[in-house]
Amino acid sequence: MSAPVVSPSSAAELRPDVAGLVAQPRAQVLVIGGGINGIATFRDLALQGVDVILVERSDYCSGASAASSHMIHGGVRYLENGEFRLVRESVQERNRLLRLAPHYVKPLPTTIPIFSTFSGIVSAPLRFLTHKQGKPKERGALLIKLGLLGYDSFSRDGGSVPRHQFAGRKKSLEKLPQLRPDVKYTATYFDAAVENPERLALDLVEDARAVGSNARSANYVEAIGVSGNDVLLRDTVSGREFTVAADVVVNTTGPWTDLTNEALGMPSTFMGGTKGSHIVLDNPALYKACAGGEVFFENNDGRIVLIYPLNGRVLVGTTDLEADITQPAVCTEEEVDYFFKLVSHVFPRIPVDRSQIVYRYSGIRPLPKHDDTAPGFVSRDYRIEPSRLGGTKIPMLSLVGGKWTTFRALSEHLTNETLELIGRTRSVSTEKLAIGGGVGFPSTAQATDTWVSAHASDVGAERARALLARYGTKADKVIDALSAADEDKQLTHVSGFSAAEIAYLVENEFVVHLTDLVLRRTILAFVGELDQGAFDELSSLVADALGWSAAQVAVERAAAVRDLALFHGLELDAAQTPIAAAVVTD
Repeated sequence: MSAPVVSPSSAAELRPDVAGLVAQPRAQVLVIGGGINGIATFRDLALQGVDVILVERSDYCSGASAASSHMIHGGVRYLENGEFRLVRESVQERNRLLRLAPHYVKPLPTTIPIFSTFSGIVSAPLRFLTHKQGKPKERGALLIKLGLLGYDSFSRDGGSVPRHQFAGRKKSLEKLPQLRPDVKYTATYFDAAVENPERLALDLVEDARAVGSNARSANYVEAIGVSGNDVLLRDTVSGREFTVAADVVVNTTGPWTDLTNEALGMPSTFMGGTKGSHIVLDNPALYKACAGGEVFFENNDGRIVLIYPLNGRVLVGTTDLEADITQPAVCTEEEVDYFFKLVSHVFPRIPVDRSQIVYRYSGIRPLPKHDDTAPGFVSRDYRIEPSRLGGTKIPMLSLVGGKWTTFRALSEHLTNETLELIGRTRSVSTEKLAIGGGVGFPSTAQATDTWVSAHASDVGAERARALLARYGTKADKVIDALSAADEDKQLTHVSGFSAAEIAYLVENEFVVHLTDLVLRRTILAFVGELDQGAFDELSSLVADALGWSAAQVAVERAAAVRDLALFHGLELDAAQTPIAAAVVTD
C-alpha cells in the first residue's frame, strides 16, 4: 500500500520516533521489516536487553501480515507434504497463543465436509513421497481421518484443544443443515482465529518499547542502501535520509526480502511468494449456516478453502496464485467469482452476490522460491539465511518464509541466532510471557464481570465491556484517557467509538496516515462500517489530533480514497466536506 507523498518542506519537524533514531544512530541490532515476524523478533531482542531498532517502510503489520486468513492453525494439510516439524511447532504455538493472547486469539471449531470415502488415497502418498502435485482431488474420509489422528498427536503438550470428531451424514446435516445434501461425513477439529491481527502485532510493538530505551522503532522509515558500514534509511514522511550503524542487520521484510537485500548491496533470490485473496461478506444466512465455526476443505484444484464467521461477518478465502512482487496485490473479479463458486459448492442453497461484499483484500505470501512446484504445495516452513551487509563485514540474517501462527517460535529462533552473533545468551523466555492486553485477561465469565464492575464507575459497564473486548486489559489505559478527557461523547457516524477514544489511538499508537486508523487501529473498514459519514468524521479527528493543515488533510483523504478503492473495493469521496474542514486550519 502506498503512502501519501509529502514533500520535505511540508514537514516542519521529524516525528519523535524518527528524531530519536537520528539523534542516536547506533544499535547492536537493526531489524528491517515490521510485519509480524520482524515485530516479534524486535520484542524478543528487547526482552534480552539488546539495544535494538526496528524500522518499517509503511505502517506496522501493513504488508503480508495484514493479508492473512486470520487463522492461528497447525496446518493439517502440511502433513501430506511430510512437514511434520512445522505441524508440530504450529500446533504447539496455536495452543500457546490461546494462553498468551486470549484477548485476540480464540478457539475456532473447524469442520471439513467430506463427499467420498476413499478419494485421494493414491495421490496423497505420491505427493508425500515425491513432494510434487499429483492430480488434484478432494480428500476422502479415510485420508482425512488418518491426517486428523496425526494432527491430534501433535497436541499432547498440555493444550486444552479437544480432539477431532467424525460424524455421519445425518448428524452432519443436523448441525449444518445448509450443507450440500450429498455430504457423506464431516470431521470437526479445533484450531483458532485471531480476531484482530493488526492489533495483536501492535501489542508486541508496545511490549518491546515498554522494556526500556534499548528498544526503539519507527514506522514509515525505509532502508534504501548502504553508506560506508551503515544502513541508509529514509523517513518517507519528511523525506529525510540518515544512517544507522548496527553490529547485526536482520532482514524480515517478508515477500520483499530479495528487494531489500538488493538495496543493501547483497542481491539474493530467496523468495517466490504467491498471492492470496479474501472477501468479507455481510450475509446473515451464510453467517448462520457456519454455526459459529469454520468450514474448511481442499478444492478440486488443490487450493485450501475457508468460510467462517469473523467479527459479525463471513470471511471467504483463499486463492494461491503466482504473483509479481513489484505489482500491487489486489483481489480480482475472477477471484471473487471463484469464491462464489466455492460457497455454492458447500452451501448451494445460500445465494451470494457482489452487493454483500463489504471488504476485500489480497497479499503476497513470504514463501521461498519454488521453481516448478505448484503454488499450493510450496512449503510454509521458514529458514534463516546468513550473509554480509553489502561491501562490509557486518553480519546480516535474512528470514525466508514464516507464518502468523509460528511468529513466537520463529522470533525465538531468529533472536537466538542474532544473540550468538553479538556474543550474548538468552536471559528471558517468551514461552509463557503473555502479550499486551492478554496480561491478566479474565478467563471466565465471572472474572470478566468483576473486571467490568471495577471500571463501570469510570465509563459505564457496557462501555467497559466493549473496551475490554477491543483492547484486552490494555483497556485500563484507554479508560484512564477517556476519564481524563473533557467528554467521552459517542461519534455520530462511527458506532461504538468516541472522539476521545479516537484521539487516544492517534496520539498513542503511532498513527501517521489516515489509513493507519481505519485499517489497522480499528476494524471499521474490515466489517463494512467505513461509509462516507464515518470517513469524514474520522478524517476530522485525525487531522485535529495530528495538527494537519487543510492541504495535508486533502492529501491524506485523496491517498486513503485511492488505496481503499484499489486494495479493498471501498468507494468513498475524497472531496473535503464542511464537517471535515471545520477542525483544521491552514
